[in-house]
Amino acid sequence: MKKTFLIIATIFAVTLQAQEQKNSIPQITVTGEGKVKIVPDQAIVTVGFQNSGKDAKEVKSLNDEVVDKVIKFLKKSGVPVTDYKTNNVSLNKSYDYEKKKYNFQANQTLSITLKDLTKYDEIMMGLNDAGVNNIQGVEFKSSKMEDYERDARKKAMVDAKQKAQDYVSVLGQKIGKALLITDNSQSYYPQPMYKGNVMAMAADGAAPRETLAVGEIEINTNVSVTFALE
Repeated sequence: MKKTFLIIATIFAVTLQAQEQKNSIPQITVTGEGKVKIVPDQAIVTVGFQNSGKDAKEVKSLNDEVVDKVIKFLKKSGVPVTDYKTNNVSLNKSYDYEKKKYNFQANQTLSITLKDLTKYDEIMMGLNDAGVNNIQGVEFKSSKMEDYERDARKKAMVDAKQKAQDYVSVLGQKIGKALLITDNSQSYYPQPMYKGNVMAMAADGAAPRETLAVGEIEINTNVSVTFALE
């Protein structure tokens, strides 16, 4: 029993010593940032429509008619069925105390992925004709987003390594292997704004005009790296 206890105590002491030696390794921790700016080639457009009335079946029927027209238009325009979907459907009941009667409002939103931005105006005008009366937002993306994200991560590591070398070079030291890498990036990409609206683009006899400002997407990656010092 005493022999077993002695062995366990010895193992614990060796482990503790190894941990202390590891913690005593001279090291430096820096952050690195990688940025990649790209011009988006895709857009996700979120549109909505609503109808109001005193009869629930009637307002739902009106919304169903718009859905049918929108889907037929998108199919005719060559938008694949996998590139549009319903996000939200609601039917709300409210009471008008002044008129003492109930009202119903049907709402529905759709998100449409446009993989050809040159069709933006054509699609927007067609959606307006189909009954869409609200653009809730436009999110720009790239078909090569994953490749650009990898580039940003590599740039962040290069930046971190260069910072560490700059700091220790004045001390006559060198950086060794990386001991710890922490990804501090957040999945957020600033989105360019769009200009114009559905109703403005539907003006009869209007001259062709640009209604979409694509801009750039900036992908930011941030890492913390701990290097051993030699």
